[in-house]
Amino acid sequence: VQLMESGGGSVQTGGSLRLSCAASGLTAKDYCMAWFRQAPGKAREGVARISSYGKPQYVDSVKGRFTISNDNAKTTRYLQMNSLKPEDTAMYYCAAHHWGCFTFNQEDFTWWGQGTQVTVSS
Repeated sequence: VQLMESGGGSVQTGGSLRLSCAASGLTAKDYCMAWFRQAPGKAREGVARISSYGKPQYVDSVKGRFTISNDNAKTTRYLQMNSLKPEDTAMYYCAAHHWGCFTFNQEDFTWWGQGTQVTVSS
């Protein structure tokens, strides 16, 4: 299984970016995919997660600004990030696993991408 992120970059405060995570090699029809982020000197945190057919879940700090979604084939997840703030600056990772989609427990996530950098300047 491979996860490939794309879409990171640099924007000013209030700007938008859309991240993509393309999954290859996943055989299950339903799996959980999440976006995590890690800022310098901080622990990695879960940002948004969604299963192939379930409702999205978000960390409080991004509710109303970020939207996670699936493509029709359920092989790519998107993270639309609007109203970006400097505190959103981080390396963003997508991760996936087969075992439900109930938490951001990083130990549950079997597969991880390499990450894509998001930088928001004030």
